[in-house]
Amino acid sequence: MASSQSKALDRKKLMADPIMVTTIAVLIAFLTLFILYPLAILLVDSFVGDGGFGFSVFERIFQIPTFKTAIFNTLKIGFVVGIGATLIGLLFAYIEVYVRLNRFTGGLFKVISMLPVVSPPFVLSLSIIMLFGKAGLVTRYLLGIFDNSVYGYWGIVTVQILTFFPVCYMMLKGLLKNIDPSLEEAARDMGASRFKVFTSVTFPLLLPGLGNAFLVTFIESIADFANPMIIGGSYDTLATTIYLQITGAYDKAGAAAMAVVLLCITLLMFAVQKYYLEAKSTATLTGKASRARVLIEDKSVRIPLTILCTLCASFVILMYICVPIGALFPTWGYKFFPFTTKWFKLIFTRYKGFKAFKDSFVLSMISAPITALLSMIISYLVVKRKFKMRGFIEAVSMLAMAVPGTVLGVGYIRGFSGGLFHTGILKGIYGTGLILVIVFVVRSLPTGTRSGISALRQIDKSIEESAYDMGANSFKVFMTVTLPLIKDSFLSGLVTAFVRSITAISAIILLVTPQFLLITVQINEFAEKGSFGLACAFASLLILVTYTAVLLMNFFIKHFGTSKYLEEK
Repeated sequence: MASSQSKALDRKKLMADPIMVTTIAVLIAFLTLFILYPLAILLVDSFVGDGGFGFSVFERIFQIPTFKTAIFNTLKIGFVVGIGATLIGLLFAYIEVYVRLNRFTGGLFKVISMLPVVSPPFVLSLSIIMLFGKAGLVTRYLLGIFDNSVYGYWGIVTVQILTFFPVCYMMLKGLLKNIDPSLEEAARDMGASRFKVFTSVTFPLLLPGLGNAFLVTFIESIADFANPMIIGGSYDTLATTIYLQITGAYDKAGAAAMAVVLLCITLLMFAVQKYYLEAKSTATLTGKASRARVLIEDKSVRIPLTILCTLCASFVILMYICVPIGALFPTWGYKFFPFTTKWFKLIFTRYKGFKAFKDSFVLSMISAPITALLSMIISYLVVKRKFKMRGFIEAVSMLAMAVPGTVLGVGYIRGFSGGLFHTGILKGIYGTGLILVIVFVVRSLPTGTRSGISALRQIDKSIEESAYDMGANSFKVFMTVTLPLIKDSFLSGLVTAFVRSITAISAIILLVTPQFLLITVQINEFAEKGSFGLACAFASLLILVTYTAVLLMNFFIKHFGTSKYLEEK
């Protein structure tokens, strides 16, 4: 009875607030139009693409030998990369949390965690080719090997593991810190060795988190487009096969059906990760450690593990350093010295570098504040408001996390190239900068929403209720009370959205037109042509821009964010 009365009171308050009702309606329309609609169109095209309702399109694409091979290759790469990245991430996380490190190694770990964030997703592919390819600096000029090929399965797996293991490292580091050290120390006091403690205490507590890290990496791996495109060679994956099906074979219905197959795989893995493993992780790891952990100082353990991770971290950093150095070589593979800046000059004089950076920067700057604000609004509605469509808003906003960029790109082509349901409505946004901004917003929305939800759950509702009692409407409360309290999350979401937008490629490569030049598309184009000097020059400047953005974020959070006032207190 009390529950029904409470729900009725919440509904009455909601309907009495026209700003809130309008916001919810606009938000539902946006999520339906730009997330659910493109995916629904893919399903429709898959079943009616050949003229009649049925499975004829699926039957046709499964008769293509390369498609069956692409499915097997994609799953194979996903499992290997998921296992490899999780194990390496666990090693790094364990050493940082359990072993006493020197400042140099600790600094390397921080750099490792930052590099994948500020760089395009295919930078390591360029480095692998330039260092270990047929004309590689290491293989040809240091080892004298002339027939080495890094293209194919092992090239993709190596690059993706090195790209994604820092994500696992950051996830597992937080979980290891939350394990109460008294549980492990009790096992040690009973005579168990460190290995026995790890296998019988630490590992079982960490198992749901390991599964979570594996599935996140698996989804990222099978959805990856750029790395297989650059270093895959003739090794087919689902993402590249879909791209070639729509750009090479001009088979839009076939591409839609292929996209549905890839979407089903990612949605299945996302559902397992979201609704099973996250729940188990919450139930297993409760709260923070009760006291500080005694770090391992035994040289027989500390020195080998530190050396191993330092070498691995140094190698990854070397791979990233190779990109700006590669941009200074006169001709890669033939002449390395003296250094030259001709490639940087060429991208601005001959290859419209100013336009590429301007278009990428402007579109990302437009999408970033929209994404950050939408994320905070969605978080606010999910955490602070009770209404029937709340679950729908949360689920759909997070759905974009499970949708590969290539799938979303095909969905937008099929959904908007002829207008809504081929009626011509909204056809005008196709091929414009607006649709690119919308894609950037949709792709970055889940990250900002998760951050906002975490921040809002820490705010006592009585703070906002007091503002309502003083006569403020929902917009006034959100802008003057809620948003200032979550400034850190807002600023973090703002820059994260900017970085993700300016380094994106998988969705926009299918939607970009000659009217716009985007940096990542230019890098991909030059890398495919073998123009590594130009590709490295573009990539170096892009990394510089994104790293500067992250530094600015940290500066603003430190000096203008909520954390500043907490430190002063």
